Amino acid sequence: MTYVKDAWYVAAWSCDMETAKPLAVSILGEPIVLYRSEGGRWVALEDRCVHRLAPLSLGRCEGDRLRCMYHGLLYDTDGRVAEIPGQDLIPAQARVRAYPIVERHSWLWIWMGDPALADEALIPPAVGYDNPDFILGHGQLDYAAEARLINDNLLDFSHLSYVHANSFGAGPQFAASLPKIEPLERGIRYTRWMTNTKGQSSRKSDTPVDSFMTYDFLIPGVLLMWSGNYPLGTAEALGFAPPRIDDAVAGVTFTSQAVTPMTDKTSRYFFNWGPHRRHGDEALRDQLMALADMAFGEDKVMIEAQQKVIDGTVDPRIMPTAHDKGVTIFNRLVERLAAKDMAAPRQERMG
Repeated sequence: MTYVKDAWYVAAWSCDMETAKPLAVSILGEPIVLYRSEGGRWVALEDRCVHRLAPLSLGRCEGDRLRCMYHGLLYDTDGRVAEIPGQDLIPAQARVRAYPIVERHSWLWIWMGDPALADEALIPPAVGYDNPDFILGHGQLDYAAEARLINDNLLDFSHLSYVHANSFGAGPQFAASLPKIEPLERGIRYTRWMTNTKGQSSRKSDTPVDSFMTYDFLIPGVLLMWSGNYPLGTAEALGFAPPRIDDAVAGVTFTSQAVTPMTDKTSRYFFNWGPHRRHGDEALRDQLMALADMAFGEDKVMIEAQQKVIDGTVDPRIMPTAHDKGVTIFNRLVERLAAKDMAAPRQERMG
């Protein structure tokens, strides 16, 4: 499948990384070893020793460096071989790829494209579980399905009425009405008012309210969503424009989610969710995370089954509906940026 190379992908939760203990991950089919050096530096290298292709993730950290534990080659943080036991001459080609890596929002982000273009300003503005304004739980799921199918699922919430009827308790309005979809420079923005409702999941209310939900879905596959309840009549008073989050009377929650393609048919789904401190506590966080486990499990069953049908279909084709506006805009953006990734090296050679 087509994915953008010049983008920051979530590789791991930073809290899952132990100092001086390498971790093997795969992103876009590329094997990568992550480690935090004894000095606290984050390093991401190609997980393949230049000598006999042994995985460096089975290696040993020595200060800032990583030693292959097959025949002892020692690697610097830039991927260069610094030492070969029993050999003084280090060949110029004795190096592996080093990836730009940044810790932000409780995630480790890796730039998969041209390192010279690794702009930290392009890291999506997620909210980490250590953000003081929110009480967030976090988790991850591995899918036996391509990342694009998970992205498509997150770009079309009409499935809430059916896939999540038991978990989120979403009513038919999600499938019967259309949200507002706006294109962004590197994604789309989804907004939806539900008026005169008692809400659902984290936004349930004993009295009728106007409920607002919005998310940005950004390259390469990151969802940033918040929602809240407002006094009845707020939506109409605002002309159905987005409200201020601080004006919500209840039910404010936030979730950051990221989809990382591991291989063509496997993906990792990272997520957090929880209430704003003014609207909930640890007990509500735990309740929401239990709900998330159920709901995201429902997604996983459906998407993995969908992948099997696609794999067994000759020349698989889809029939878009009115709810596919966000899917279409985002996938066209991916194709455009991916084409730009591929064209850049050709342009450099031509120059």
